[in-house]
Amino acid sequence: MTTEVKERARRKRALSCFQLVILFGVCFCLVPSASPAAVNGQCGVDHIDEHVTVDHVYDGDTVTLRDGRRLRLIGIDTPELGREGKPDQPFAVTARDALRALLQDRPELELRLDQTRRDVHGRLLAHAFLADGTSLSAWLLEKGYATLLIIPPNDWNAACYQAAERRARADAAGIWVLPKYQAIASTRLPNTARGYHVITGRVIHIGRSAHSVWLDLQGRVAARIDRQDLHYFSIRSWDELVHRQVMVRGWVYPYHDELQLRLRYPTDLEVLDP
Repeated sequence: MTTEVKERARRKRALSCFQLVILFGVCFCLVPSASPAAVNGQCGVDHIDEHVTVDHVYDGDTVTLRDGRRLRLIGIDTPELGREGKPDQPFAVTARDALRALLQDRPELELRLDQTRRDVHGRLLAHAFLADGTSLSAWLLEKGYATLLIIPPNDWNAACYQAAERRARADAAGIWVLPKYQAIASTRLPNTARGYHVITGRVIHIGRSAHSVWLDLQGRVAARIDRQDLHYFSIRSWDELVHRQVMVRGWVYPYHDELQLRLRYPTDLEVLDP
């Protein structure tokens, strides 16, 4: 048996409990499902706003266009390349090189803009497609080179991108074979945890402030939803989540004596029990 075949077999056996949940539909997600499911990067597009040409691939989710603008792909986040002496995150170089190879002989892209056109760094934000309809975001998600990142109001095609990521998780593709990206119980999350995490836990309390709603999980972990984002979540009463098992995802940071993360969109929150 070749090394490649062995690795594929090992990945198939590496399905986490979270991945089995996804495969067998035990959980339900709160994101709308109107968009078609991505298959081999095909997410579909309703219109094209602009045609551009890529000059340079900066990293897995950012490219420089021939006219000098920098384009940040909507819907995803790829591992970071090392900057200022920091090491590359796992699969950062792989994601960048894969995107370079994909665009090497076909650098022309079709862009579909969303509600917000620029990010805080001044980069152009868009959904990007090859001439054959391949979505760059869906393709990277399906290969396991990116995590889903929906930042409202740019939520067009969110369900399709989510479907692409779920397939990568189920196949333990790319980053999803790494321990860091496996779901961890809120009671087992170490106090030193930082950065992106997928966390499961039971909601023990719903907190409210002038600006946010909080889901307090077992183990001193709190998930925050800002009131400006509440209307994206189809939850009739947040109190109904008390005692429910949920899965949350996002960037963990310390605050006083607990760990917190912000939930921006329904793709960041799933209820695991009926």
